[in-house]
Amino acid sequence: MNWNGKPYHALDFEMKQRFGTKVYKIALDGGMTCPNRDGTLDTRGCIFCSAGGSGDFAAHLHPTSADDGHALAAAVQAQIEEASAKILRKLGTSPGAYIAYFQSYTNTYAPVSYLRKLFSAALEHPDVKVLSIATRPDCLSEEILSLCEELNRIKPVWLELGLQTIHPQTAAFIRRGYELDCFENALKRLRAHGLEVIVHVILGLPGESRDQMLDTVRYLSHRDIQGIKLQLLHVLEGTDLAEIYRREPFPVMEMDAYLDLILDCIALLPPEIVIHRITGDGPKSLLLAPLWSANKRLVLNTLTRRFRERGIYQGCGLTLPSAP
Repeated sequence: MNWNGKPYHALDFEMKQRFGTKVYKIALDGGMTCPNRDGTLDTRGCIFCSAGGSGDFAAHLHPTSADDGHALAAAVQAQIEEASAKILRKLGTSPGAYIAYFQSYTNTYAPVSYLRKLFSAALEHPDVKVLSIATRPDCLSEEILSLCEELNRIKPVWLELGLQTIHPQTAAFIRRGYELDCFENALKRLRAHGLEVIVHVILGLPGESRDQMLDTVRYLSHRDIQGIKLQLLHVLEGTDLAEIYRREPFPVMEMDAYLDLILDCIALLPPEIVIHRITGDGPKSLLLAPLWSANKRLVLNTLTRRFRERGIYQGCGLTLPSAP
């Protein structure tokens, strides 16, 4: 199969099919924290999470009163304009079509009244085509799901869930803070409300074998999800993972091994699942390892060549046995 020249169902292809144009993702800050940071579950966060709450590229929410809907709306609009201006400087033209991605921390971890003002402000921007909300499966009350369903009737609303792995031992090590059945329940409820779900997976977590990583992707290939992000583990300065790495260095994935793993992951996924990410970016100023991942152009060019050499395309099934 061929998705506009790519051997997999990329987000860029999906957006052009839906909206007839290229749609750029802009990362936003919703001004929230996380139950893994505020003491509800823990105070340290997940071990890989930076001080920016995995939103290091997000524009920042300027201080405002949560009770002042006009001020909050203005602050959100300012974030969008700031992110749009960066794209304009980079491209020399404004694309005029964005995914408003609330990325930092847990973006449903607030009262529904606040979330309504926040999300509505993003959707009201004329250039925003989609609202994407990064959150945890244990932070999705029925009231929040009803709000998202309501907003989804205005413009598409996606929920992004950080699963990372299906393996309990790894989940405990990274301090994820919830069990797999919590994810399964959240997924069922989200789909019942008609909401699209994108799942985050981290490849290369300490202690996981290649087979275990493929097991996580295989598990998701049989679930009712609409998108997936395949993220290389980045060891970032200022995280607990960085301290572990310095104290007891663990092996990080080499580029060849990672790219071969990505090919096999994509081969497992049904063609209808949209691939939102295949590498991921770590801020170069914070990246401790693996350093090769900072050369994104090299990574993507090499991956394209590997696809061609192996004749891999999404949904074709594994063509090589898993490494022992």
